[in-house]
Amino acid sequence: MLVLKFGGTSVANAQNIGLVAAIVQQKKELQKTLIVVSACSGVTDQLVQLTVLVANKDKEYKTRLLALKQQHENLIHELVLESDDALQKTIRKHFKHLETLLEGCYLLGDVQPKIHDAIIGYGELLSSTIIAAFFAQRFNIENPFVDSRTLIVTDENFGNANVFYPETYQHIEDYFFTNDKTLFVLPGFIASSRNGSNTTLGRGGSDYTAAILANGVSATALEIWTDVSGMYAANPKIVKQAQPIPAISYQEAMELSHFGAKVLYPPTIQPALKKEIPIWIKNTFAPNEHGTLISNQEKDLQQSVKGISNIDKIALLTLEGGGMVGVSGIARKLFETLSLHHINVIFITQASSEHSICIGILENQAEKAKKYVDEVFSKEIAHGQLNACQLEKELSIIALVGDNMKNHQGLSGKMFSTLGRNNVNVRAIAQGASERNISAVINSKDVVKALNALHEVFFESVTKQLNLFVVGAGNVGSKFIEQIANQQEFLKQNLNISVRILGLSNSRKMYFNKEGIDLNNWKKTLENGKKASLSEFVSQIKEINVRNSIFVDNTADAEVSTWYNTCLKSSIAVVTCNKIACSSPLNNYRELKELVRQYKVPFLYETNVGAGLPIIDTLKNCIASGDRIHKIQAVLSGSLNFIFNNFTESNTFTNVVKQAQIEGYTEPDPKIDLSGVDVMRKLLILIRESGYAYEMSDIANESFLPEECLKTTSVNDFLHSLETHKEHFNTLLKEAKEKECRLKYVAQFDNGKASVGLQFIAKDHPFYHLDGKDNIVLFYTDRYKEQPLLIKGAGAGAEVTASGIFADVIRVGNF
Repeated sequence: MLVLKFGGTSVANAQNIGLVAAIVQQKKELQKTLIVVSACSGVTDQLVQLTVLVANKDKEYKTRLLALKQQHENLIHELVLESDDALQKTIRKHFKHLETLLEGCYLLGDVQPKIHDAIIGYGELLSSTIIAAFFAQRFNIENPFVDSRTLIVTDENFGNANVFYPETYQHIEDYFFTNDKTLFVLPGFIASSRNGSNTTLGRGGSDYTAAILANGVSATALEIWTDVSGMYAANPKIVKQAQPIPAISYQEAMELSHFGAKVLYPPTIQPALKKEIPIWIKNTFAPNEHGTLISNQEKDLQQSVKGISNIDKIALLTLEGGGMVGVSGIARKLFETLSLHHINVIFITQASSEHSICIGILENQAEKAKKYVDEVFSKEIAHGQLNACQLEKELSIIALVGDNMKNHQGLSGKMFSTLGRNNVNVRAIAQGASERNISAVINSKDVVKALNALHEVFFESVTKQLNLFVVGAGNVGSKFIEQIANQQEFLKQNLNISVRILGLSNSRKMYFNKEGIDLNNWKKTLENGKKASLSEFVSQIKEINVRNSIFVDNTADAEVSTWYNTCLKSSIAVVTCNKIACSSPLNNYRELKELVRQYKVPFLYETNVGAGLPIIDTLKNCIASGDRIHKIQAVLSGSLNFIFNNFTESNTFTNVVKQAQIEGYTEPDPKIDLSGVDVMRKLLILIRESGYAYEMSDIANESFLPEECLKTTSVNDFLHSLETHKEHFNTLLKEAKEKECRLKYVAQFDNGKASVGLQFIAKDHPFYHLDGKDNIVLFYTDRYKEQPLLIKGAGAGAEVTASGIFADVIRVGNF
């Protein structure tokens, strides 16, 4: 025999019931088939709501009941069953009885558990009655309806009745092995007590009904038909990349179902396991897909973790105190108290010092549990031997599950390092001796990030997802976004990295999309965003709370740089071309470095010096390998190099500055470049990265600008001032020609002293032939004494700066 169970969505309407009939048609041709059905989708919730209304003496229940009746009459009409008088009579009888029960409860203003079970069981009774009549008509057979209440016997623990298995199995055997029919339709979820009271089998009761029947008839297989194609490695509503598990053991399935895999409930597995009946999880709406097979067949020894699951709305209850150490009976007393008050313990952990016991329970039982535990230990608490119970809420449990986990070292380390890297704080940990499950309690707000991060590490060896939040969409920002859009496919195929931008902001507007912003139309999207706010932007990053989050700063804005600390403390990586943070006061620079070490989060700023040139990275590698920097000579401003290379008698100084500004070589305010402040910042960063404690004030700035130019307060005033003092610049140019030199703005550090300023460079100097917007850096070190380590190349421009930022983003992907 074969047992098939169809869930609420599978029988939600006439169209879906037609799909069910097609599946049943194939199955019944092969062997005797038992069909178990749930209530139509949403009906049980409606019945529960009716009990709430009548308990509150709310007459709205009559309207709701009428709507429920109409819903089932519509279903009968759509299935073309109006002419079935027996069906119509039965449905009328069910609704009349339901109406009587509700009316009685309304008059009393109360719904007793026994009556509650009778009311909520009508969903399955109604659906199975209609579907049985439909099958009788469709397959031209005698009505196949069988009332599960005549077969499954339980106690009177209403709401979650316990099955008397010997009696139940005897009833099942007596009925089905002596019946010549080949098709049977039964309501799930409902049963009856020995004295005939209606009972229900609790959460997942229809699955449980099917499993009990499968055991009773020694079925060849139990098929659970639902709206997903099997048990997934993680909740597909949370982890979009999750895929169905092809095959899984009974024990693994029980662990996953216990930890919230709602496609199957734990009690379902046990009856099937006892007779090793294979369980298939299949999709009614995609019947040809493989689904998940639950059995004891040969396992895949290569796959250590089969799934990741979670339970939400958990509270932690902690009992601790010195009076627990070495004292027997404390744990017994604790768990006995919880058991007496029907409080289910989901999670247990105890310190080896015996100083504390921590348990996880459902949040809605937390206050009750604390009250009873504090009462039973009141004497110990009063004498200071124990502390009053500590209660923490808004928590969730996440769990790695897999039979083969015990054969693989390092899984726990991999799990917790992944959580730590994504700033997911673990409140408690538990692992059974079977090593089939590693559980951790975390804040509920971190569940989505935690599940996605763990799924990526354990199941997505192919692609790592990087989630970007970008501030700055000007010259550099636009090029950066363009490069990401152009390289997305290449990164996936060649580097196994998927990059998407979830948040974008300029100085006026900001926009967020949790699924990723369409980069083909980002400018229009951003313009339709809401008013920009840096504090709100960073708050939104933390609110979205996804793994591998990266804050990308494409600006030169001082205020933006003040948010790096906040991001790093939240384990949000920072990638920036903004030099202000790393050239800020030394204590802030050191704090940023300490946050990187403390939170193990990337903070990358290669483009702070030399745009796309690998200057900082090379310097870091030298220091890390034990080298020591003694002297630095450099031309660090691509914009100033461009300006002095193009400044001639026929091309005025002001015009060249404007040209550099238009082409994106200068900062938005060119005075920052020409005053030497930008070069000072770059030199200071190199000095600090070399291991020296240095402040901006320690660098001598030998400015070539007239005092009046330095005192201007706007870009236009500055450019006007340059024009006013054009003779000053012409004189500098003339002097350079007379000396057969070229003008270069040089930064240097030697013997602890640093300076920046305009110099006349002779023909025999390495800087003389530095063309265009190129940068050059000479590092004199212990290893490079005679001939310095030289790095040279384009050091300005939106495109090369953007490419440097992009390279840092990819570096985060390999962190």
